[in-house]
Amino acid sequence: EIALHYLSRVGLADRTDHFPANLSGGQKQRVNLARALAANPEIIICDEVTSALDTVVAAAILDLIADLRRRFNLSVLFISHDMHAIRAVCDDIVVMQQGRIVTQIAREDYAKPSSELYFERLKRAVPELRQGWLDEHQDVVKTGVTA
Repeated sequence: EIALHYLSRVGLADRTDHFPANLSGGQKQRVNLARALAANPEIIICDEVTSALDTVVAAAILDLIADLRRRFNLSVLFISHDMHAIRAVCDDIVVMQQGRIVTQIAREDYAKPSSELYFERLKRAVPELRQGWLDEHQDVVKTGVTA
């Protein structure tokens, strides 16, 4: 009954008869979140929770984490190299390189230029989906040669 309670909190009440090998990656992450909630924590540590998931499933997990933060008044220490994921769930962002803090910013300041090269490289490493990008590069498409 307790397990069902926490599984329902993460959207898996209908999967109680499944073995771990029969769960998808996203479902396994939901089980891990349910297990963490069962301890009634004040903070949950999420270390690369979306790294092995496709983008649609990862987005659903990020939405779930944001929802759990609100519903249970949780703090989340979210560790990732994926700056898109970090922006989705974190209020404050701390960037570390080789074990030391190189910058610390609020989410709303993320887009502002930073003098920290490592942070700027992490931001640029996030793929950007822009409409019309192909039209901007028609000369490359036609000739196969970049300027």
